[in-house]
Formats: sequence, structure tokens, C-alpha cells
Amino acid sequence: MNEHPVATPPPGTAASHPQLRIFIVENHDDTRFLLGLLLEQLGHTVLSVATMQEALRTIPGANCDVLISDVGLPDDNGWDLLKKLEGRQPRYAIAMSGFGMSADRERSRSAGYRHHLLKPIEPNQLETLLDEAAREIEAGA
Repeated sequence: MNEHPVATPPPGTAASHPQLRIFIVENHDDTRFLLGLLLEQLGHTVLSVATMQEALRTIPGANCDVLISDVGLPDDNGWDLLKKLEGRQPRYAIAMSGFGMSADRERSRSAGYRHHLLKPIEPNQLETLLDEAAREIEAGA
């Protein structure tokens, strides 16, 4: 598990984004690192792991607000991850995948993900979703 300290965001960035505690599950080291770096620059706290088994061991005690998970994991898939975490996962989950067919998106929604992002992830789209997550969490949704 990697826990990155909160990076100092660029001027003007942190004020527009409430700080969230985000858990990333992504087996590709470079993708996990770059996504974590982006999120830290936005002022968020990031925890990250590479496998579903690491996620299952870590998420319940991590007190995270948002889960961002690849659906293609080496030891299972992100869809099953939410099933196995039922009742213990963050309230807001975002799937990411290299596959974006309507069946993939529907499977993510059916599993409990709020959104299904196609890799490579657009930073502006992710920022918008995290702002949505922060509003919903703050409202107690």
C-alpha cells in the first residue's frame, strides 16, 4: 500500500476542491502513481494499492470518502471488489477501464459504481466527479 503525503496544490486549486480521502486500486504502477499525484495536487489525501486482496485488507480501516478502481485487476475485477466490500466501501465509487462499451458501463453501474471512466482519464472530468462526490458526502447522501 502506498500512502502519499498531501502535496501542496498549485495556487488557487485547493480552494475550489474540498479535500477528500481517496482510495485507488490500480495494478499498473505508473497509472497509480500519476493518478495519485494528480489527486494530491488537487489537495486530496491518497491511499493506493495494486490488487483486490490488498484493497479488501485495507479499505475497511481506511475511512475513505471515494474509491477509484480499475475494473481489470490481476487477482479479480473491480466489479467483484464492490460486492465483497458491500457495506464497508466508501459511499462514492468510480470505475476506470480501458473498455468503454455500453455493456462495460452498465456492469459498473450495476456493481455500484457511480461512474465509469475510460482510460486515459481526463483530469477535468475527474475533478468534476470529485466535486460531485464532495457535495453528496457533505449533504449526507
